[in-house]
Amino acid sequence: MRIVVIGGTGLIGTKLVAELKEHGHEAIAASPKSGVDTLTGEGLADVVAGADVVVDVSNSPSFEDTAVLEFFTKATTNILAAEAAAGVGHHVALSVVGAERLGDSGYMRAKVEQEKLIARSPIPYSIVRATQFFEFFKSIARAATAGDDVRLSSASIQPMAADDVATAVGRVAMDAPLNGTLEVGGPEVFGLAAFIAHGLAAHGDTRTVVVDAGARYFGALLSDRELLPDDGARLADTTFDAWLEQDVVSGPKP
Repeated sequence: MRIVVIGGTGLIGTKLVAELKEHGHEAIAASPKSGVDTLTGEGLADVVAGADVVVDVSNSPSFEDTAVLEFFTKATTNILAAEAAAGVGHHVALSVVGAERLGDSGYMRAKVEQEKLIARSPIPYSIVRATQFFEFFKSIARAATAGDDVRLSSASIQPMAADDVATAVGRVAMDAPLNGTLEVGGPEVFGLAAFIAHGLAAHGDTRTVVVDAGARYFGALLSDRELLPDDGARLADTTFDAWLEQDVVSGPKP
């Protein structure tokens, strides 16, 4: 199949393009770097022409409430319009587990609006909702740091490796449209604070992680299970310790 990956040069997109090619598909990475701008529509018609599947794993360059909502609604509208004109038979999008339960978060509200646009479109679709990625534990810690303390909720989280996210999205892209949603997550449940503390300790980071019920996650207050996938989710095999072992060996990340 000819599969176009919007956001194909990012964390998930790069891995997804490589995996699709390994399975013998023609995978095209589309992003501003390749002359495709989903906000303006520039390059979209050309890149989706002849595509069997379009996979959207792009992300907003800004998480500010107004900007992120504009990105996901405008970009998704433009992508869907280009697909309709080209006769694309399957639209796949990566979304977030628990987005509909985190209404205080502008980012999560934007992802919910993106999902609604996709579901209302006449194009057959599949939405893959993933839990948080292991790769982002450092950025979560950075955002929650005040002085030497990292203040985080103890709410439950079931994170997963980006490689496993790409594999899950790839499997869906190579299959028939779900016309619905698939949730994917990691094999282990942690408290959010414990997850971040474990990752920092593995890297020799001496910051103190403090459990704070008032700490916000992407702008939302958490109680307990908002970030967990529902029953029936597809769970990956890679544990956090296995991922950390490789991460530490491969050296520091920016």
